Amino acid sequence: MNRPMAKPTPDLLRNVPLFSALDDSELESLADEFNERRFMAGDKIALEGEGGLMFFVVESGEASVAVHGEEVGKLGPGAAFGEIALIDRRPRTATVTAVTDLTTFGLPVFVFRPFVEARPAVAWKLLEAMADRLAAAESR
Repeated sequence: MNRPMAKPTPDLLRNVPLFSALDDSELESLADEFNERRFMAGDKIALEGEGGLMFFVVESGEASVAVHGEEVGKLGPGAAFGEIALIDRRPRTATVTAVTDLTTFGLPVFVFRPFVEARPAVAWKLLEAMADRLAAAESR
């Protein structure tokens, strides 16, 4: 028996600041574009300096974020990462490693870009997120 591919709930996506301005129908259509991705403790999900073509939202578990080998944060349920590489196609700015078994939902760049281009409110949230990341990086 085939089980349908798991998708993020609209509530999980709504808690991602980037998507908080979306209405229920937009959240549901976006949720359909995500694919479940599972990682085991110790798996590297993103590598600093490598290319990134996926945006992730964490459903369960915990991951650590490291820049230049130094831990700078933790990610848990509802956290999202990978949006910078989706915008400018530059290498990843951090390494993300699963601390525990991790269930995420991934959204590929080729889906993410047209979704954002069609929704100015999401584009604006993305700009705000980038400004926050820049301020955090400058304060290190």
